Amino acid sequence: MDLPPLPKKIGKYRIQRELGRGASCVVYLGSDPFTRRNVAIKATPPGSLLDPVAGGRFRKLFLKEAGLAGTLSHPHIVKLYDAVIEDDIGYLVMEYVPGGTLKQFCHVVNLLPAERVVEIAFKCTQALAFANRHGIIHRDIKPANIMLHGDLDIKIADFGAARLSRADQTQVMGQMGTPAYMSPEQVTESEQTFLTDMYSLGVVMYELLTGRQPFVAESEVALAYKILHEEPTPVRVLRPGVPARLEEIVARAMSKASDDRYPSWEALAADLMAVYRHLRLPATPISDTEKFDLLKGLSFFAGFSDVELWEVLRLSSWREFPAGTLLQKEGNIGNAVFLLASGSARVSKKGKLLGKLGKGDCFGEMSYIDQSLARPFTIAAEETVMLIKVKAFSLQQASENCQLAFNKAFLKILVRRLADAEDKLANMLLDITI
Repeated sequence: MDLPPLPKKIGKYRIQRELGRGASCVVYLGSDPFTRRNVAIKATPPGSLLDPVAGGRFRKLFLKEAGLAGTLSHPHIVKLYDAVIEDDIGYLVMEYVPGGTLKQFCHVVNLLPAERVVEIAFKCTQALAFANRHGIIHRDIKPANIMLHGDLDIKIADFGAARLSRADQTQVMGQMGTPAYMSPEQVTESEQTFLTDMYSLGVVMYELLTGRQPFVAESEVALAYKILHEEPTPVRVLRPGVPARLEEIVARAMSKASDDRYPSWEALAADLMAVYRHLRLPATPISDTEKFDLLKGLSFFAGFSDVELWEVLRLSSWREFPAGTLLQKEGNIGNAVFLLASGSARVSKKGKLLGKLGKGDCFGEMSYIDQSLARPFTIAAEETVMLIKVKAFSLQQASENCQLAFNKAFLKILVRRLADAEDKLANMLLDITI
């Protein structure tokens, strides 16, 4: 069957080529003449909205996807830029993610290392937990809906099958999702929660680790029976090198009874992180997954949301220094803020020891406020330290929410230091009086 000709334009967007197509939409690579960036355009087939039978459902699904996706701003969710519905066509304009999808790594000849699968799954938990906090269940998690962004990042796409978990919202009823990745409750059209997405993510992990889906059948009826009544071949039978603990995580995420799965996305993420630490070789660079976990544990970032923490990762550079390394010299002019992710450091002035810094402590924050100020102290690593560096200029370009979170954290530090200085001054005056 011949495909329809490629449109030259959709709205104001110039069409370059087709990226893919499904039963209800075509995705094109387009360019925005005003922002001069490439975009992905998900469009209904011409005339489909006029169909007397399916047109109304297409329109409702399209509007729902636009509404849901537009509420989600997260580093691991594809951004929605624009949504248009006209008489005979509807289209969504989204962030273009050039790395393709995870589908390319679902074949035995092209499997990812287990630690990479764990890192991808961890990032998916963060995005899906964020969506769930906004009352949204994706309902169609599969490799083809997880986009690759660069070498390490992922972005979840296609909220067309999503639903709101709040009962006061109008829903599109019926069975939604892709059969091979459906949870038992989707198959039976029972009540669905975030645990539905967790089951589907378990299937994705299974497929990325083994190169095959857990259940395969000649018909959807037979597939549904297997999802409801049969157990998949254990992961380590198909890939013996996978750690037993990772096999257990995948199996628990894919439990047929939703109550047997993890009680929260955070619980699943914690187990994935524990396995990742075991898998990663000591000599390999620290990953985004580990960095994110470290940031969440630092007192400095207690007031930051997950979205802001992911932004901090994009702004910062991380480096390990051995004991004795000079981290800051008094009198120098600096242009960056530093935080200790691990280890400790000595603080001195004119050769006199003033104190120590530990995990989560910050220094150099005055350079963010005024880059002409000289560094007041010398700081040297007392033991091996992991140092987080954020350039003042980069921080000034951050989102308003991220800047506000930093400003609040800096203010707490300055207030605490002022209080300590007042205590020391009071004690000095008391000693003089006595």
